[in-house]
Amino acid sequence: MNKCIFRSMGLLLVILFSPLCLASTGADALDLTSSGVGYMAILVFVLAYILVMGEEVLHLRKSKPVLVAAGVIWGMIGLVYAQHGMSHEAEQAFRHNLLEYAELLLFLLVAMTYINAMEERMLFDGLRSWMVNKGFSLRQLFWLTGILAFFISPIADNLTTALLMCAVIMKVGGDNKKFVAMACINVVVAANAGGAFSPFGDITTLMVWQKGILGFTEFFDLFIPSAINFLVPAFIMSAFIANEKPKANDERVEIKRGAFVIIGLFLLTIVMAVSAHSLLGMPPVLGMMTGLGFLQFFGYYLRRTLNKSLARKRALAEQANDEARLHYLGSVVPFDVFNRVAKAEWDTLLFFYGVVVCVGGLGFIGYLSLVSHVMYTQWDVTYANIAVGVLSAIVDNIPVMFAVLTMEPEMSHGQWLLVTLTAGVGGSLLSIGSAAGVALMGQARGIYTFGAHLKWAPVIALGYVASIFVHLWLNSSLF
Repeated sequence: MNKCIFRSMGLLLVILFSPLCLASTGADALDLTSSGVGYMAILVFVLAYILVMGEEVLHLRKSKPVLVAAGVIWGMIGLVYAQHGMSHEAEQAFRHNLLEYAELLLFLLVAMTYINAMEERMLFDGLRSWMVNKGFSLRQLFWLTGILAFFISPIADNLTTALLMCAVIMKVGGDNKKFVAMACINVVVAANAGGAFSPFGDITTLMVWQKGILGFTEFFDLFIPSAINFLVPAFIMSAFIANEKPKANDERVEIKRGAFVIIGLFLLTIVMAVSAHSLLGMPPVLGMMTGLGFLQFFGYYLRRTLNKSLARKRALAEQANDEARLHYLGSVVPFDVFNRVAKAEWDTLLFFYGVVVCVGGLGFIGYLSLVSHVMYTQWDVTYANIAVGVLSAIVDNIPVMFAVLTMEPEMSHGQWLLVTLTAGVGGSLLSIGSAAGVALMGQARGIYTFGAHLKWAPVIALGYVASIFVHLWLNSSLF
């Protein structure tokens, strides 16, 4: 029995790695698209992505399957190229993918660290408390959380923004499941739409900017189409929200010292990243890492002056006989920037590595060239870019956009803006189509669900179509 198993495995390896299956497409690449290795690579990637899509059911972090798939795909590529005496070519291709990922990793890590620092300084809690205690009606809160999500996500990211707004919604919505579900849908659409007109709003826009295809200011041409994408479904959905007021909440939140300085440093860091890319021709990550250094220096200042600041505040609290404040001051801990780094969304960052390396491997095999030829040669390019958005509702928009960037089809700036828009907002069509939607299904478990989102999919699709038409009309000179 064991001999049969080993013979079968040996036969499979012969079929997969047989040189007879391969053809050279150039001096530095082999065409593996019709070989056993190519078919096995697609199978591995598909199986990994099925596990990713089942994250909520399986409770398996999405980074695990794609990390393994990346290793298997490039391991097979390396074995074939070694057999042909072309190990150097495979190594260089992998290093190219790794460099692309490293730049994006460091960029995102700095952005996440700043967002976590703001969260630690209680900025987001302060915003939530203000909104809850202002006595807004449910319909006003529906609009307020949506508008804030639309305008915060270009600076932060759509995931962080959606989680913040969902915390507010859950706090004020209470047992009103209908309001919570509809407001969460609105926030997901708004956060994804807001992230589409900024290089910092979504990983896909960041990839397009760092690739040098679109300049920093060119993304702002998508502001009105993105706003339409959010406003069309929001207007329709708001008509179904009751105009009643929720119960007031007496929650008291004190924003910690240095919070607004950190906001200023984050804005300065963004300016440095843009300047490094636009003025110096350097990668934006140079400005971001310099900004991380500024945050570390400010963290050092906060630690050095903490005792003096606490002594002053304790004296004031003792004079006012404020026991609650004295208890709070006794629990204050020094600011540590490396704790903020540790709290970055590492599962997302590692998932991003797996996706970049997997898609890069499929591109090196030759599949992306085939797809590019079909979509961007045989199809109308506008229809192809619209299809990319629909696909991103089923498959995460990161691999979809990375595949398009790897194919790098010949397109006008108007078309590149179109695919950036559709990949960014297309994920709103389904709850599993974006990181914001998946995160909120976990945060509002049992209330904001796949089915609840699907019920409003036709309305969201109306906004998707409207935003495309507005872009085609408004930015017609760019095509």
